[in-house]
Amino acid sequence: MNTLINTLRDTLGAAHVLTHEDPTTDLSAWEQDWRKRSHGRALAVVRPGNTAEVAAVVRTCAAAGTSIVPQGGNTGLVVGSVPDDSGTQVVLSLTRLNAVRVIDTANLTMTVEAGCILQSLQETAEKAGFLFPLSLAAEGSCTLGGNLATNAGGTQVVRYGNTRDLCLGLEVVTAQGEVWHGLSGLRKDNTGYDLRNLFIGSEGTLGVITAATMKLYPLPAAQLTAWAAVPSLEAAVALLGLAHQHLGAGLTGFEVMGQFALSLVDRHFKQLRVPLWDTAPYCVLLENSDSESEAHARAQVERLLEVALEQGVVTDAVVAESLGQAHQLWHIRESIPLAQSEEGLNIKHDISIPVSSVPAFCAETDALLQREIPGVRLVNFGHLGDGNLHYNVQAPATGVYAGDPQAFLLEQEDRVNTLVFDAVARHHGSISAEHGVGSLKAAKLPHYKDAVALGLMRVIKQALDPQKTLNPGRVLP
Repeated sequence: MNTLINTLRDTLGAAHVLTHEDPTTDLSAWEQDWRKRSHGRALAVVRPGNTAEVAAVVRTCAAAGTSIVPQGGNTGLVVGSVPDDSGTQVVLSLTRLNAVRVIDTANLTMTVEAGCILQSLQETAEKAGFLFPLSLAAEGSCTLGGNLATNAGGTQVVRYGNTRDLCLGLEVVTAQGEVWHGLSGLRKDNTGYDLRNLFIGSEGTLGVITAATMKLYPLPAAQLTAWAAVPSLEAAVALLGLAHQHLGAGLTGFEVMGQFALSLVDRHFKQLRVPLWDTAPYCVLLENSDSESEAHARAQVERLLEVALEQGVVTDAVVAESLGQAHQLWHIRESIPLAQSEEGLNIKHDISIPVSSVPAFCAETDALLQREIPGVRLVNFGHLGDGNLHYNVQAPATGVYAGDPQAFLLEQEDRVNTLVFDAVARHHGSISAEHGVGSLKAAKLPHYKDAVALGLMRVIKQALDPQKTLNPGRVLP
């Protein structure tokens, strides 16, 4: 291993090859996942500064038979980008690859490197007069490479799609250390297999994404945000249908939040002043992006809410009067996971269900969990516009697990996961909507993924990475 470390230092410079040999070096930021559920031990953390150095690292590790764990901002939720505890894996951090290579204003694209922070890309696009619409809670620290590797979703999927839908081309280092130069800005290229979509969502198991060409959009003339109380999930789905009718392509966000989820925000972040949460079982947050004017956007939303109130789909509503108020409302939505953490450890599920089936799924699964674990608390929120729920399970506040969420997690997580995932399968959904599979769900995947699909995935993995150099144990068990 000393030979490998020395070769990596010769390639990258000693300052960019971090090991436990130096007692003053703390590698915990790379070895521990964001939720602090897994803590591994790396042989080394390497930080290449360009694509050629990434390729050299991969070739060196492949020749030594050493596996690599690619890592971006390390904000993932399925333990997919931290090393195991063997001390034999190299963490390949992409954060130094953070250049915006070019913005093509006529082609409405920007070509950027994998280590770029998502929020900085949003800001860079806005300064150039464009919108880069990918938006999620971790945008201040997650990187585009990780977003692509997991095909991240976020709050604007209902209009712009997942990260996959925003990408036109990739630059990828293969498991053999070759570089695929696929940074095309073409919207039409029908010359064979779509390699881009093969690597997107593969969680670093097929290749290392080093750069991408992403779509840009014109900045909207106005964005209007509304918060509505709804009497049921059926009403929330009905409101979504009305929003599609009245707003059309202007509907860029549609979030649903359960009463208990909002009560946690109200309890732990009093300063946020959560509106209407105690008046209805669910609240909806929706956004209208308008190409004409704020007056036009407001008129559209007010007409939508007027019709919804007449039909009993909405019981009360608040329309943001300023950009600051809109940001405040979105901040409440984004604070739900933080409020959950304040409440204690919980069992998280990132699932997708056909929108039409969401009410039936929740009614069935809520009742099932309450029957099996009396007093269990359900934190249900997420992107109803695209059928993606964060259906999380909090320990009971009373009884044997009161004050001991760690015990609840240890004793009930596998059982709860099985109950929830079986219900997802009955409603023809997916056990991972936008977070990926990682190692956390890899063992569950064969129970819920089509066997033929799994077989094809294994063939692809074997063809592209026969030595299993890249992120072994992730996605495929």
